[in-house]
Amino acid sequence: MPRATAGLIAVAALLSACAGTPAALRPQAIQAGAPETKGYLSGTLIQTLADATPPPPVVGSSTDLADKARSSQFKTLEDGDRWLLATAHAELRPPLALQHFDCALGVRLGSATTPNLNKLMQRLFDDSDAAAERVKARGFRARPVGDDAERRSCQRVTEAGRKSASYPSGSSTVATVYGEAFAALDPQRATEVRRIAQEMGLSRLVCGMHYPSDVAAGEVLGKAVFEAASATPGFDADLAAARAELVAARATGLTNPGCAAERRALTTPLP
Repeated sequence: MPRATAGLIAVAALLSACAGTPAALRPQAIQAGAPETKGYLSGTLIQTLADATPPPPVVGSSTDLADKARSSQFKTLEDGDRWLLATAHAELRPPLALQHFDCALGVRLGSATTPNLNKLMQRLFDDSDAAAERVKARGFRARPVGDDAERRSCQRVTEAGRKSASYPSGSSTVATVYGEAFAALDPQRATEVRRIAQEMGLSRLVCGMHYPSDVAAGEVLGKAVFEAASATPGFDADLAAARAELVAARATGLTNPGCAAERRALTTPLP
């Protein structure tokens, strides 16, 4: 087995052990020992952002059919390197999910003490999850694994999870917000961290958990959530505190041993 692939399997196993998508993450699922935090946005503003998101494609429409045709092509990636990376990307909760950005940032967040960074990202997670769930409540679209009972997912998924709403992708919404936040924390690496956020969204296509339109809508919603959150009182102070921790983490010189595996996986051509 190539060393890079072995490393990716280890990372995927570590992160997928408690992986979950935002829709499945309720208070009881928040990591043990982590303080519950509220987001930056009011319920009214979250609703406004949700209302601005268009409805999902109509079943049988040209967009819907194109989504389903492309989704089926992703089956060819099952069990390969990109599939294993998608398994790791299924974990969206801070602080574990923040390690998806280690390689882009040149740090090892898993070996650093970053309470302010974790708090910032948890609050953004809460806002993102709430906004995506409000959109889903307006109109149901089945997931690829819901439309096809035989479709494999790269993560453990319950029957209820198969039947849950697919549009917009809450995972893509959260990943995009993380990417925008890390871009604000480290502008010199903005391109790299935004790429990882986009790859996390693409991983949901690899997993069979979302259709392309779901991911695209999640990206737009995520950017809107971050823009709104970054304009709230206290956000700049939280960002500054998190930036200091990121600088300290980089000063240790530690990097993520899974970066070679990630680079290998990201060279996989997508359908």
